[in-house]
Amino acid sequence: MTGKLKGGAQRYLPGVRGWYKIRRRDTTEAIVGGITGALDRPRTALLGRYDQGGTLRLVARTMPLHPEVARSLGERLTAAGPAHPWAGVRFTTSWRSRTPLDVILVEPDTVTEIDVDTARDRGAWRHPVGVLRIRHDMRPGDVPAFDEGTTQTDD
Repeated sequence: MTGKLKGGAQRYLPGVRGWYKIRRRDTTEAIVGGITGALDRPRTALLGRYDQGGTLRLVARTMPLHPEVARSLGERLTAAGPAHPWAGVRFTTSWRSRTPLDVILVEPDTVTEIDVDTARDRGAWRHPVGVLRIRHDMRPGDVPAFDEGTTQTDD
């Protein structure tokens, strides 16, 4: 939830910065289904969750990965075979863009903890997310289902 804080008697004045924006952040988990960059040194990740029918659905794109996260993730990733759920899917550089994104699909077996804002559109986070860490203790089946589960964090 993003809100603006203002005094009770204060009115909105166009062009004047008199309010403070408060943005709530959440943490949750998602599965790495694709990356940009190199397999051993990913730049960004495409993240998914399984829906109720068992289909891996895209839920987020990450911001550029922190070098330590990229190194750690690169040690775990395996290029996907032709049966990957996203095989043949064309990805773009942003949600409303037509510019193609060069993606390497990976086996969807790595779970990450991500930092998200609460803005979602049809089950996917609208803004790029941050990867906090790899969840070595979780398997893809442990991740909340598509369009479920976040935990509020302090911001």
